Amino acid sequence: MSKAIKVENLSKVYHLGNYGTGTISRDLERFWARLRGKDDPFLKIGEVNDRSIKGKSDVVLSLRDVNFEIEQGDAVGIIGRNGAGKSTLLKILSRVTSPTAGTVKLKGRIASLLEVGTGFHPELSGRENIYLNGAMLGMRKSEIKLKFDEIVSFSGVERYIDTPVKRYSSGMYVRLAFAVAAHLESEVLIIDEVLAVGDAEFQKKCLGKMGDVSSSEGRTVLFVSHNMAAVQKLCSSAILLHNGTVNAIGNSNSIISSYLTNSSLNESVYELAGPEEVFGLPGFVYKLQIEDTGSKIINEVTVGQAWQVRVFLEIKEPIRHFIIGLGLTNSAEINLRTTWTEETDISRGYYEVLFIEDQLTFSAGTYNLILGLSSYEKTFQYIDNAVSFTISQIAHESLDKRIIRINDAGVIVNQMSVKFLKSE
Repeated sequence: MSKAIKVENLSKVYHLGNYGTGTISRDLERFWARLRGKDDPFLKIGEVNDRSIKGKSDVVLSLRDVNFEIEQGDAVGIIGRNGAGKSTLLKILSRVTSPTAGTVKLKGRIASLLEVGTGFHPELSGRENIYLNGAMLGMRKSEIKLKFDEIVSFSGVERYIDTPVKRYSSGMYVRLAFAVAAHLESEVLIIDEVLAVGDAEFQKKCLGKMGDVSSSEGRTVLFVSHNMAAVQKLCSSAILLHNGTVNAIGNSNSIISSYLTNSSLNESVYELAGPEEVFGLPGFVYKLQIEDTGSKIINEVTVGQAWQVRVFLEIKEPIRHFIIGLGLTNSAEINLRTTWTEETDISRGYYEVLFIEDQLTFSAGTYNLILGLSSYEKTFQYIDNAVSFTISQIAHESLDKRIIRINDAGVIVNQMSVKFLKSE
C-alpha cells in the first residue's frame, strides 16, 4: 500500500509577543540559514510548548522533530492534551501554514475542516461556497454538480442553501462544511475538533461517513478529537502528541489506554485557555484540576472515592447574574450530571469554583467534563469535552470506607456541592 502522508523531522517555531525574531540581525541570520538549506538556528534555543510553565525564552517549539507515515486508506486519530500541537500539525498538513523545518509529502488532494468557517466566503451563499470549494480542489463544474444534491441532503440545510453563509449558525456552518469536505473528490480528509459544534445526531452521522470514506472509498482520514470513544470507533491507529513531540504511534486502543493511564501525561491539571481563545470575553476559565476532597491533586479517581473539580476563573469586567456550569459525561457521551452555581453578580478579579462529588459512586471508566460560563443574557464560554479523566477500580477498597464530605459552605445543586471562592 502506498504512502498517503510522510512527515520527516517536522518542527514549527512560534515567536511570542512579536511577528519576527525581534531584531534585524536575527531575521538576517534565519534568512541566510534558509538560503544555505540549513535549519532555523533558533530551533536550538526554542523551549517546549508547555503552557503550564512560564518559560524564559520567547521562542516556542509548537512541534519538534515529528516523524510518521500514514498509508493510503488509513483512518488515524491524533490525540493529546490541549497545547500538544495537534491543530498546528493539521494546519501544516492542510498547507494553511508552513513548517519551520522538516518536510511533508502528501499524495493527492486534501479536504480539511479545521475550524468553523474555514474555506467559506461569508458573503457567498451555501450553493456558491460548494462550487468554490470544489474549484479549489481542482474539480470541474460538471463534477461538482453531480455531487451537489448529495452534499445538500447530507448537510440538512437545504432551506438555506441560497442564503449567505454569514447568516448561518455555527452548527449550520459545520454541517455544510463537513458535507462539502466529505463528498468532494479528495484523497485525504482532515477533520479537527470542530465537529463538537454539531449536535449528537449529526456527530454520529459524520463519524459514520468518515468510516465509509476510509473503508469503502479508500481515502485517508486524519481525525483530531478529545472524544476517545469517537477516536476508538473510527480509527484503527493513533498518534499521541505531547508538548509538540510524538510520544507514541500504534493501535488506537493501546494508544488511547496509554494516554488515559500514563500519569506523566494525565496530571489532572489542565490549562484550558490561551490568549487567542479568550480575546474579548468578559470572563473565562483558564485552568482546571481534579483533586481528592483534601485538595490534593490526583492522577485518577478510584471507585468509591469522593473527589472534586477546582475551576480557576478570571473575570475581566463586572458580570450580572453570573453562572458557571459543570457537565459530566461518560465515554459514550451520555450525560450523567449537570451542576451549576446560583446566579450571582460578580466583580473583576480571580476566582475559584469548587465542585465536590461526594454523593454518587461512579463505575470504572473514562469520563469527560464540560464547562459553561454565562450571564443572564447569554453564554460566553463553552468548552465541550474540556478534559477527560479516569475512574479506576481497586479491588481491595471497600465502598463502605469511601471518604464522605459535605461542605456546609457549598450549595447543593443536583446532588453535587459547589463552593465559590474569591482568590486574593
